[in-house]
Amino acid sequence: MSHIRKSFDRRDFLRATAGTTVAIAAASVTGAAATSATAAAPSKLSIPKDRIGIQLYSIRDKVSALGFGVVLPELARIGYTEIEFAGYTQNTSILGRQITLPEIRTLLDDNGLSAVGSHVGIGNFRSNLQGELDAAQILGMPHVGTANAPTNVNTVAGYRAAADEFNVWGAAATARGLKLYQHNHAGEFAFATDQPSVRLYDVFLKNTDPRHVYLELDIYWAYVGQYRYPGFDPAAYVRNQPYRYPLFHMKDGDANSANANGFDIVEFGAGDLPYEKFVRDIGPRASHVGIWEQDTAPNTQPNPPGSLGAAERSFTALKGLLG
Repeated sequence: MSHIRKSFDRRDFLRATAGTTVAIAAASVTGAAATSATAAAPSKLSIPKDRIGIQLYSIRDKVSALGFGVVLPELARIGYTEIEFAGYTQNTSILGRQITLPEIRTLLDDNGLSAVGSHVGIGNFRSNLQGELDAAQILGMPHVGTANAPTNVNTVAGYRAAADEFNVWGAAATARGLKLYQHNHAGEFAFATDQPSVRLYDVFLKNTDPRHVYLELDIYWAYVGQYRYPGFDPAAYVRNQPYRYPLFHMKDGDANSANANGFDIVEFGAGDLPYEKFVRDIGPRASHVGIWEQDTAPNTQPNPPGSLGAAERSFTALKGLLG
C-alpha cells in the first residue's frame, strides 16, 4: 500500500486509541452482553458471526480526518469483515487530492475486507443511476442502496409512485448483477395521511418487485417505529419475506421515555432492545449480514479513541450475541 500515504505512523495511532478507560468499558459492556447472549442465543442463527459489518457513517469523523488508508486496516484488526459505505471521500490533505474508487478497492482487498453495500442519496439514483452502479461494481459490492425515505409524500399514492421509481432503479441494478435496497427510519412505519389505517411501509413492500428491490432493516428505527406507530412486529417482516432482507443495521437503543423516539442510541450491548428475541424470532430461513451502526459514535468519550473505541466495544458485544 505504499502508493497511499498514511497521515501518521500506525504505532502513534495504536498509542492514541489505547487506554485504561476504554479497556474497562469494553470489559463491562462486553461481559454483560456475552453472558446474556450465551443464556438465550438460539442454536442456529441467520446472522453469521464471521460476517459482521460496519456502516462507516458511525466513524465518519475518523474516515474524514485519518482517511481510508488508516481506518480500514484498523477495522480489519478489530474483526469487521464487511464495509458499508457512506460516501467515498476523505480529507484531501491526506493524499494531496481525493482518493479514487480503485484505491479504496485496493485497500479493501489488501486488508481482507469486502464492500457489502453503500448508502447513496436518493437524488443520485435519479440523476446518476449508472454512475452509482459503476461505483458499486468497482468496489465489488453486491448491494447498493439509500437511507432516504422512499418519498416525503406520505400518502398511499405517494408511496405507490415511489415504489414504481424503485422498481425501475432495481431492475437496472439487477441487470448489472447488483441488489438495490432501501434503509428505513421510523417514519416509514407511520400511517398514510389519506388512509390512516394503512401503514406506509406496507404499501412500499407490497408494490416493490421482490426480484429487484430489497430492504435493509434498521432494527433500532424499526423498534422506534413500533413505539411511535404501534401494531407491528419488526421481526415478522423478516420472517414473512426473509430473502428481501439481505442486510440489517444492528443499532442498539436504551429506553428513555423523555425521548420522543422512546430510546436513546447507544453502543451495542449497552442498550435494552430485545436483540436476542429478534434474532430468534426471524428464524433461520435466510442469511442476513449484520452491520453495526451508531449515529452518535463520534461523540463517544474519551476522544481519541472516540468512534473507533465504540466500534471495537460494539463489535465484541455483537460477536457475543451471535456467539
